[in-house]
Amino acid sequence: MRRAAFTVLGLLLAAASLPAQEQKKPEVQQGTVNQTAPKGGQTGEAVPANDTAYKIGAQDILRIDVWKEPEVSRAGLPVRPDGKISLPLLNDVQAAGLSPLELSNVISEGLKKFMNNPQVTVTVLDINSKRVYVTGEV
Repeated sequence: MRRAAFTVLGLLLAAASLPAQEQKKPEVQQGTVNQTAPKGGQTGEAVPANDTAYKIGAQDILRIDVWKEPEVSRAGLPVRPDGKISLPLLNDVQAAGLSPLELSNVISEGLKKFMNNPQVTVTVLDINSKRVYVTGEV
C-alpha cells in the first residue's frame, strides 16, 4: 500500500511539473544574421560585409575560367613570388593581395579590350601562401 501511495505521489508530482517545463521557451541567441552586404551592381551579387575575403598570395595555385573562351582559361596557374600571374592577351597581372572576386574583375576589365563582356571566374585550387610552423614541444 505504501508503494502504491509513493507511485501515485510521484506521478502527481511529475504531472504537476510538466506544464511548467512546456512553458519554457528555448533561448535564441542574438547575432548577426546578414553576413553579406548587397553589391551595388545589376547582378545583385553579394560581397562580404567586412574585409574577411581570402587574399591571394605568392605560391597559391589558381584556376582562371573565361566563359566560352577556352584559349584564355587556365588551370593550375601558380602565383609567382613577385605576386603576378601570366595570362594570354594580358601578360602579367598582379594577383597577390587581391581576393578571387577582385582578381576576376581585374582580368575581366583587361579582356574587354579583346572581347565583349568577358565572364571570368577565379578559383583558388591550392593555398600555399599561408603556412604555419610549430616548434618546440607540442
